[in-house]
Amino acid sequence: MAKTQHQQGLPKFSGALDKFKYEETTPEIGREYPNVNIVDDLLNAENADEILRDVAITISQRGVVFFRAQNNLTNELQMEFVNRLGRSVGKPESSSVHIFPLAPAHVPEGGTGDRHISYVNSTAFKYMFEKMPNMDKRRFDAAEWHTDIQFEPVPADYTSLRVHKLPESGGDTLWASGYELYNRLSKPYQDFVDGLTVTCRADCVLMAMQRKGEQIEEGERGSPLNVGRSLTAVHPVVRTNPVTGWKSIYSVGQFSKRINEVNQYESDELLKKFYGMIQDNHDLQVRFRWRNPNDIAIWDNRSTFHRATFDYLNLGERAGNRAVGIGEAPYFDPNSKSRAEALGVKKAEETTKMASGGHMAHGHHMATGHHATNGHHASNGHHMVH
Repeated sequence: MAKTQHQQGLPKFSGALDKFKYEETTPEIGREYPNVNIVDDLLNAENADEILRDVAITISQRGVVFFRAQNNLTNELQMEFVNRLGRSVGKPESSSVHIFPLAPAHVPEGGTGDRHISYVNSTAFKYMFEKMPNMDKRRFDAAEWHTDIQFEPVPADYTSLRVHKLPESGGDTLWASGYELYNRLSKPYQDFVDGLTVTCRADCVLMAMQRKGEQIEEGERGSPLNVGRSLTAVHPVVRTNPVTGWKSIYSVGQFSKRINEVNQYESDELLKKFYGMIQDNHDLQVRFRWRNPNDIAIWDNRSTFHRATFDYLNLGERAGNRAVGIGEAPYFDPNSKSRAEALGVKKAEETTKMASGGHMAHGHHMATGHHATNGHHASNGHHMVH
């Protein structure tokens, strides 16, 4: 599991995003670009390669990024967008866009029929998972915290969800920072969990398949390594994000079944602890309200968790289309750092430099790696908001 392949230091932005207004949704996680059109301003830009790389780095640092009312973003362009984001920061050539392993016998009303696009709505969810063992009524009110397709040997890098049908109220989605989850462990606890591995398995998908008589897609699901019927993989408990080089807790949610280096009791305790830390620390979460048809969220599954909220019974249907990019096989690099440690080291270096009478050179990055919008540097290391 141990590899050394992440970038040394903070990734450098080209500055291509500097002209766009944005706001940080919370201090720890999330950013929204209220006026950016993905098709016109990003995919079709003259400097599209540069700008998409900056978007990918931003998503990996901030966890999740939001864009509003992307009415000209088709399913094909949504798949292209998520795939090009991964390509821009060096994902393997063999990785593309995921195919969900269940091949349903019917396409729900409003579904696309394209196996690379998952049609996400409450009706389809209940069709696949209702009346499963231990699935009581309350389980429909909020999905569990999870990261996408953790059961694949090569799981997701960037996921995009575009919601095109909204209820009158409700249906928010929440994300939580795996970086910050790791940061909040004490150093001895971090040392303990570094290097552990977790077995991940899609029990819910396998049970739904058996109950509904659906077929498993056994061929390549976005990677030559994602094949077969087991829907089981072993991954590091602490994962190094290859874009940022930061450590994140990765073993959270319904797919994480057993931490392998400890006994069952200790494994249950650890998995419960990680999950409980997200539940108990709302300041490492962001809650997003879908306001317009075709609002879209794009997040980095390597260092975030998310959950939906099913609180809109009798308030209308919520439906969206999801495209999941495939990244690299997860790994833990013992030389990688926590986000706090990486940024703290950088800030200390800058403080020493400035204290000695040196000046910061224009065109370089502050501790978070973000530009100020005028090409100079904001003292807090973030872009200035237009």
